[in-house]
Amino acid sequence: MPDATPEREVELLAAALRRDSADLNLYAKVLSASLADSLPPGAVRVKRRRSVAERVAGREGSVAELDVALGEQRLSLRMDQGRVAGEIRHEVRGIVLSRRRVGLDEWIDALARCLADAAASNARAREAVERFLG
Repeated sequence: MPDATPEREVELLAAALRRDSADLNLYAKVLSASLADSLPPGAVRVKRRRSVAERVAGREGSVAELDVALGEQRLSLRMDQGRVAGEIRHEVRGIVLSRRRVGLDEWIDALARCLADAAASNARAREAVERFLG
């Protein structure tokens, strides 16, 4: 993607992120598989809820929350009464300076911008973005 402008890159990345956003379980699986290996350790976290039946069967359980930390931004998606709730926090050294709830589309746009910004200065993040768009 060397010839893509930063704005176009964000648009392409947001479109790729939206492809699998209907199901939080699938979305978490796609994001964690696509990004977790390429971003710094701990940048992508998935919290799951496991029923007794899932534990007995050895299954992972359903996704309760997806959390992505890039720079000073922390973006979270969680299931809240059967609906997906997004949150974007600005954190510096573990201190939350601002927090706002957002819809899924705004969350995806923010994630795309954060990934594009990280990719501009970090080879591992660039690799993640290229793999995601590839």
